Amino acid sequence: QTQLVESGGGLVQAGGSLRLSCAASGRSNFAMGWFRQAPGKERSFVAAITWRGGRTTYYADSVKGRFNISRDNAKNTVYLQMNSLKPEDTAVYYCATPGGFCSGYSCYDKRLYTYWGQGTQVTVSS
Repeated sequence: QTQLVESGGGLVQAGGSLRLSCAASGRSNFAMGWFRQAPGKERSFVAAITWRGGRTTYYADSVKGRFNISRDNAKNTVYLQMNSLKPEDTAVYYCATPGGFCSGYSCYDKRLYTYWGQGTQVTVSS
């Protein structure tokens, strides 16, 4: 059983930065992803990173160039560095893993992800 715990959310002004962390217990040699859900909206893909294949990364168009996903396998932790934050980035951010690998378009699909964290709130003020 894999458990995920997010941290690092908070309140930040537009243009600021935050770094989210996701600590995994149990097996963690899996692809990892970040999703977000704003009030009244569906949970949507933000970024993902593979375990194999040189740690390929994937990003939603809305965050490309501003967010960076990385992982420290020794610490079983995945990070989401968020820069140039905008009010529309306000959401609850969730860490997730499919408990296996993903490749290409499958990494974007939240239906692939089996294990989820409890979420951390990110609020960006204008």
